[in-house]
Amino acid sequence: MTTVSRTLLLAFSALGLGSSAASTYVHYRLLTDPAYASFCDLNASVSCTQAYTSQYGSFLGVPVAPLGALYFLFVLLMAGVAGRRTSPSRDTAPAYVFLASTIALAFILYLAWASYLVLQVFCILCALTYVSVIGIFITSGGATPFSMTTLPARAPRDLKTLVSNPLPLVLALLFAGGAVTVVASFPRDGAARPVSAEAAQLPPVSEAERARIAAWWAMQPTVSVPVPDNGAKVLVVKFNDYQCPACQATHEMYKPVWAKHAAGGQVRYVVKHYPLEGECNPHAAGGNHFASCEAAAAVVLARPKGTAARFEDWVFSRIGPPPLTPEQVREGARTVAGIDDFDAQYARALEEVRTDAGLGNLLRVNSTPTFFINGRRLPEILRPQHLDVIIELELQK
Repeated sequence: MTTVSRTLLLAFSALGLGSSAASTYVHYRLLTDPAYASFCDLNASVSCTQAYTSQYGSFLGVPVAPLGALYFLFVLLMAGVAGRRTSPSRDTAPAYVFLASTIALAFILYLAWASYLVLQVFCILCALTYVSVIGIFITSGGATPFSMTTLPARAPRDLKTLVSNPLPLVLALLFAGGAVTVVASFPRDGAARPVSAEAAQLPPVSEAERARIAAWWAMQPTVSVPVPDNGAKVLVVKFNDYQCPACQATHEMYKPVWAKHAAGGQVRYVVKHYPLEGECNPHAAGGNHFASCEAAAAVVLARPKGTAARFEDWVFSRIGPPPLTPEQVREGARTVAGIDDFDAQYARALEEVRTDAGLGNLLRVNSTPTFFINGRRLPEILRPQHLDVIIELELQK
């Protein structure tokens, strides 16, 4: 390992570690705080959230962001410690980095394909990690002074060197322990679900905070939402996807708000379908929620039976990973919602789903969930107590 190659490896691994650490933070906040808005979400096409909350954001149930951070930390340690001029492993260190980078390169090529071609979104932090992996792959390959086929024969000697040197051994043990801890403790998609409506209490909101919310809400533009209010003073319309983690989070999180305003008929809450799947939503042709059309159709068919709410709870509780398959949704429609003729009624139910999706496109819906309250688009996911303040403001008008 030359001084130049070591410097490049340190630079690329530092860049990758920084971007993957930021990705880990964003993904953690998305899993634990449904009201969190990522700083790297510029629009529907440039969005970290769309990438992280998709089925490609996790591998074997573990979010890919912390896995990337561990990889870059490994490269940083190899270049920083094993790549020192006095290190006995200076010549073999690039080979181990190259081996790890070959696996990482295959992984990021798959993720890039999923992001750019399947999801059709650009993730800024993801792109930085892609650049870093490619840079490490090229640099380590060029710095390896021997054939990779000889690496297995060299491994016992390197392992003996590792065990006989206190600093590398301690760092290796700390790295292994940290890796296990991070993977085991990182929250999984759907793991942090708010408590039920029966047990939840809306936290109090100060008068100063109410005033700030009122001023902010008054600035939001109003559009015409052609959904009947049925005599209610406040009409809340949600455009929803049953495989969207943020939709699942708001489904649970806002239950206390809907329960508070259920009586009297002054607040009407309507769920419209906007599946991120091309089969029933041509405006989301690149979506990868491959069971969302079946789930939306099942809700349409369950409403006349009075089992829609129960099915919604069931399908959201199984948001994954791994994600539900269309076959599992069909089985859930039969066993949970009591729909025995799902296949026969599927095409008819999709007509309503497509109508909802068309309305969403008319209203410029480009992500889920999207809420409209008396015609005003909610520009972000709010905490339940703040949503309650907005509803009370609308009731006072």
